[in-house]
Amino acid sequence: MRRQNDVAVDIEALCAGLEALGLEASERTVQLFARYAELLGKWNRVYNLTAIRSDAEILTHHLLDSASLVPQLKAIAPTAGSVLDVGSGGGLPAVPIAILCPEIRVLAVDAVGKKAAFIQQVAIELGLRNLRAEHVRVEELEGEFDVVTSRAFASLGDFTQLTHHLLGKQSVWLAMKGVQSSVEESELAEQIRIERVIELTVPGLNEERHLYVMRLTGSE
Repeated sequence: MRRQNDVAVDIEALCAGLEALGLEASERTVQLFARYAELLGKWNRVYNLTAIRSDAEILTHHLLDSASLVPQLKAIAPTAGSVLDVGSGGGLPAVPIAILCPEIRVLAVDAVGKKAAFIQQVAIELGLRNLRAEHVRVEELEGEFDVVTSRAFASLGDFTQLTHHLLGKQSVWLAMKGVQSSVEESELAEQIRIERVIELTVPGLNEERHLYVMRLTGSE
């Protein structure tokens, strides 16, 4: 018997949404997304991973919303081998990236231990060897990543300030936002340049979505 908070996504809508984004809706991909949604619902009964709980909104507001980043990631950083997802929460967009880009190593970090634990469990249960999670404050993290991303994690200024030490000369920030904010843009440090702002269209989601592409001044 299905429990009240279990999540069962509409497979046809999922396939249609992925294809609308230009992504392959292979059997493997669809199965992994469906299983991820189930785990999100299961853990949400105990831990507050997301306030969105309906099947339809999990699909549009989480799965497809996060998946909309992937075509842009591939176009902007086609040779990227590593992605850092900051403040990943329930694994968004880290898990969709890991599912759709098995060739990329994805590290999801969150300052809340239960959220990092959930993402690590997702990686194990879905067999995503390219995904791992760490319970750490990002300013304490060490290393270098080709792409650093976030989804409604913090203001653009805070996001770039907390993570600039993790970028190489050719690395890029990809910040997922709702509306475009001139206020946040004006608060960026001088060494940060906005390369472009891309308006994202998410299938089934009638809300504004934008992707900020940012680099360190002097980087390619």
